[in-house]
Amino acid sequence: MSLQADFDKISADVRKLKARPDDEELKELYGLYKQSIIGDINIGCPVLLDMKGKVKWEAWNLKKGLSKEDAMSAYISKAKELIEKYGI
Repeated sequence: MSLQADFDKISADVRKLKARPDDEELKELYGLYKQSIIGDINIGCPVLLDMKGKVKWEAWNLKKGLSKEDAMSAYISKAKELIEKYGI
């Protein structure tokens, strides 16, 4: 399978987790996903009142500079870890 095919499959599988991962795990996964799909962050930081948006922005911004391929590989590894931990 290609990296893109692996990424597509695992991103569908990780949505089927039996339990919700903790916030840190979700932030890591979100940042890697956005970096894989879009690349470096291309939006400004949300206003202070949008706490959820700010957390997501920060998670993605931490991955800035990571290539899409490296982000996909890291996402796949993290998703497999969560699937093993929480089950699907």
